[in-house]
Amino acid sequence: MLRHRVISTLALLAMIGLIGVDFFLPVPPYLYLTLAFSWFLITLGGSFLIRWNYHLPSLHANRAIEKPLVSITFDDGPHPEFTPKVLALLRRYDAKATFFCIGQEVEKHPNILTDILAEGHTVGNHTYSHSKLFGFFGLNKVTFEMKRTNTVVQALSGLEMKLYRPAFGVTNPTIKKAVRDLGLFSIGWNIRSLDTTSRSKAVVLKRITSRVSRGDIILLHDTSEKTVGLLEQLLLFLREKKLRSVPVDQLLKIQAYA
Repeated sequence: MLRHRVISTLALLAMIGLIGVDFFLPVPPYLYLTLAFSWFLITLGGSFLIRWNYHLPSLHANRAIEKPLVSITFDDGPHPEFTPKVLALLRRYDAKATFFCIGQEVEKHPNILTDILAEGHTVGNHTYSHSKLFGFFGLNKVTFEMKRTNTVVQALSGLEMKLYRPAFGVTNPTIKKAVRDLGLFSIGWNIRSLDTTSRSKAVVLKRITSRVSRGDIILLHDTSEKTVGLLEQLLLFLREKKLRSVPVDQLLKIQAYA
């Protein structure tokens, strides 16, 4: 797997090598540009593709699990209209999930967070603001957002969350340091539903069901009627395949709370 430190070290050594060669033989400028651009593209990809584990290790699945379990996870809630519908469906099919909550939304809808926990689901940290600029925040602001969300949830539930789902799946050295300093687990996924795109419910459902298997973590969002609609069909499919959804901490055998 690609790692930021390894790639940056190799790029630096290659650049030093080119400079050394340039003392004896002319090195075409395009070689410097190609090297720099290659490093940039790899780092950009590693920042946006969480499954690369480029900046920090995230947990995406549990291939070693022997039981027929998967984890359905929801990002960006709680939502006043759609999260209760999601909870009702999960209850009907006796399924458990993990909800990665935005701190601001928890403050707006504290009763829904309480309902999530009362139903036996797990909650995790999904930043406080879910800002589109989160990947550009400095360490103090990143840490503040994570701590504030944990504080909001702890005040309501008494639970100190240890699970963190990076906003937009974006990671970088700053987020890595904050995650490690706060002792959090970074939780990724290996089945991205793309339910927030313009794809139809049928297309999104097929994208999941055509690849899901034991040990997988499925990414959904409890923020739209489309997701609510496909969720029931997904739960029916899992039942037919004798797969059961459990909270991600149970699937990964880690602690959800401190």
